Amino acid sequence: METRRPNDEQSALWNGPSGRAWVETQALIDRMFEPLERLLVEAVATSSARSVLDVGCGTGAVTVAIARRLGAHAQCTGIDISARMIDAAQARAERSGVHARFVRADVQTHAFEPASVDLIVSRLGVMFFNDPVRAFANLRHAARPDARMRFVAWRSAADNPFMTIAERAAAPLLPNLPARRPGAPGQFGFGDRQRIASVLADSGWADVAIEPVELACALPATALDDYITRLGPVGLALLEVDDATRRRVVDTMRAAFEPYVDGADVRFDAACWLVTARAPSA
Repeated sequence: METRRPNDEQSALWNGPSGRAWVETQALIDRMFEPLERLLVEAVATSSARSVLDVGCGTGAVTVAIARRLGAHAQCTGIDISARMIDAAQARAERSGVHARFVRADVQTHAFEPASVDLIVSRLGVMFFNDPVRAFANLRHAARPDARMRFVAWRSAADNPFMTIAERAAAPLLPNLPARRPGAPGQFGFGDRQRIASVLADSGWADVAIEPVELACALPATALDDYITRLGPVGLALLEVDDATRRRVVDTMRAAFEPYVDGADVRFDAACWLVTARAPSA
């Protein structure tokens, strides 16, 4: 029998085509999700945190923004399973001239220094664990007593029609497009509020609060083709099709996104959960 390590599937994805696409489109992604970044950075600014861990940090936008806000005396660390994105994050920090460190590791199994972190944050980075209880228990192990956690995760696919337009439009032309699996690791893995509450309770977190938020997001209309052809399930599927099929799919998706185009921008609301919790003091 083959022995699989935790998150092998996600590791292959984010160290392969998805990680490459996110690195190459990082400016687009950062602009789209800037409101989510602000939600996390503004909370850090009003805290007394001096050791911050950014989970699923991707290419480092949130980590670097927090490090810039807190200054050189704070220790800001980003962790992600993708070597490609960690390399991009480190390069971003060096370009920005801020002090931040980045670790390529699986949060589920990484040997964190115990009780070393007083704030844990994440922008859309915690829905990809195949064993979320194990991951959040490990994060609690890394947290100091009374440390806070604050993360943003997608609500359900039904709450976020913009996020599934591409696959709904492309599905008739891409019969092998994989269906979303409810509760599976992925974008909408934390779409169910009760699942989040259960995971955090089972992993030992206290004072859990789960608040629905709607955040107005945008991307340049000139970047729409990059968005619909590079990211998500359709972006992966388009790597495997012939040029004629690709043209038909892109034309179909572009028409489907037309209702969201507003002048020079494409605008949508991100329906998310803002989740806060505390590491018990004993």
